Amino acid sequence: MDRPVLVIGNKNYSSWSLRPWLLLRHFGVEFDEVRLALDTPGFASEVLQHSPTGKVPALRDGALLVWDSLAICEYANERWLGGRGWPADLVQRAVARAAAAEMHSGFTALRSQLPMNSRRQPDGDRWDAAAQADINRIRALWSELRRQYGAGGEFLFGQFGIVDAMFAPVAVRFDGYGVAAEGVAGEYLQALLALPALREWRQAGAAESEHVAATDDLRQPV
Repeated sequence: MDRPVLVIGNKNYSSWSLRPWLLLRHFGVEFDEVRLALDTPGFASEVLQHSPTGKVPALRDGALLVWDSLAICEYANERWLGGRGWPADLVQRAVARAAAAEMHSGFTALRSQLPMNSRRQPDGDRWDAAAQADINRIRALWSELRRQYGAGGEFLFGQFGIVDAMFAPVAVRFDGYGVAAEGVAGEYLQALLALPALREWRQAGAAESEHVAATDDLRQPV
């Protein structure tokens, strides 16, 4: 059978693309990759050949098309992972899904003021109170989940899963903008950043030639 195809944006900038890519790569699912450069003249026409929303990521598996990052992760969990993407325990699985959904739909100030840029280096705090509130919530959530459910490993529910893939772009943002995380939250941040698949993604992003001024200008104010 043909391998599934995952359509992504630039590895340096596309936080949504990172999530399913990371999950598939971590669990050793073989797939072909189509990378489309964001914010380029050809992107709009190219992406519509792969995604009905005109956005990335999108996954094609045979005749099936899935065009949302969390939906792709859910499909991969059922199709290839045998359920390993979520905790086996019913209660933990419900909490993990709630945390993943909160990331999927929330933290808009963080997203807008600390845009994804995998090669960015910290140069001082450049965010307002709304983004700081998002940061505080994320750090508190990480600490709470690690303390309650993380005894079996380094990640939020012990072993790496979908909820960790959802928060991986936040780890890249925290690293690139110099957002401090201490204690349990800091240990989790370092575990994410050390994940081999995430290191592979970031190395590839650093080698990309495309630049988006809004995220590459290290002096740009909020």
